[in-house]
Amino acid sequence: DHPFLFSGAEDDPDETSLEELVGASGKLRVLDRLLLKLHKGGHRVVLFSQFAKMVDLLDDYCTMRGFNFVRLTGSTNRVQRMVNLQAFNAPGSKVFVFIMTTRAGGLGINLQTADTCILFDSDWNPQADLQAMARVHRLGQRKPVHVYRLVSGGTAEERVLQRSQKKLYLSEVVNRNATGQAAGGGDGGGG
Repeated sequence: DHPFLFSGAEDDPDETSLEELVGASGKLRVLDRLLLKLHKGGHRVVLFSQFAKMVDLLDDYCTMRGFNFVRLTGSTNRVQRMVNLQAFNAPGSKVFVFIMTTRAGGLGINLQTADTCILFDSDWNPQADLQAMARVHRLGQRKPVHVYRLVSGGTAEERVLQRSQKKLYLSEVVNRNATGQAAGGGDGGGG
């Protein structure tokens, strides 16, 4: 995701410039271009990472870029969680980005005021990514939602995503077959 996640990779975190932060990661460069375009277009974004440390780094990025944002990780207390959700979903909200860990929040997270979902990195379990996307695709959603998944080509991340997609496909096939047998099951005899 980003080399600054490794201890000692960054000379002095307090002195790191926006250019250094963005320039150190191809994935963050792509995200930066995408977010600048979305911000200019008046879009509202939910940005997911499966790692709390990456959320911290994205927090630094949004602060340096001057974006209005809120965040949620597993360590966010219940009161702050509600404050952040209300700030993001409030009518006329100026909050551009909601950054959160993929598995944070669980039930009850409704971010239907967003129109863009970005998965900065993918979870090994495809259901976790689907649940993350579903937080934007909620009842009350009035706009088309665009989903972006950032994946570095030729990496272990790409192989994990390919395997998780196969896992999702197999789950779909098994469930479809089980449903078909249940619906058409029985011995065919009547009465």
